Amino acid sequence: MFFKQSTIDWLIVGLGNPGREYARTRHNVGFRAVDLLAEQAGVKIDRLKFRALTHSAELAGQKLLLLKPETYMNSSGEAVQLAAMFYKLPISRVLVLSDDISLPVGKIRVRAEGSAGGHNGLKSIIAQLGSQDFPRIRVGVGAKPHPDYDLADWVLSNFSQEEETALAPAIEHAAAAALELIKNGPAMAASRFNGK
Repeated sequence: MFFKQSTIDWLIVGLGNPGREYARTRHNVGFRAVDLLAEQAGVKIDRLKFRALTHSAELAGQKLLLLKPETYMNSSGEAVQLAAMFYKLPISRVLVLSDDISLPVGKIRVRAEGSAGGHNGLKSIIAQLGSQDFPRIRVGVGAKPHPDYDLADWVLSNFSQEEETALAPAIEHAAAAALELIKNGPAMAASRFNGK
């Protein structure tokens, strides 16, 4: 029996919230990193499919589907599951880029798998895929300024000008780490980029 060869090698997911009002918030750094990959590939993520904005691209010798869920953060998994099922991709070929409040602004962390760590977008993806064994790249957006600060308010706040300056290289590192990961695996990407 022959199975149709997947036309996509990797699903690259950037997490964020749709809408101009969220574009520069802490929660949207995943969108920004995937937009940078699209720019490098010379494409625009503007096709509505799988409850997400998508575009196929070729980078690092691989066929990618760049995906930005349109479902809002807490339901990101719905779009990811639809795309992964359509292309019959193994979970290990679903790479997620997201924000992380436990990392300082400007730092990134590559992981081969792991828990949601309190991140609602990752929580939704884990629930929909039925597994946490997918690689992810987290971009630091800084911790809440004090413990009583509302978490939702914090992740939906914009970066200061100083933070934006620190964030710019981190988004570049996240995009580069994504390409390293799809070429040489999570361990190599982690050794090159963790702590950057």
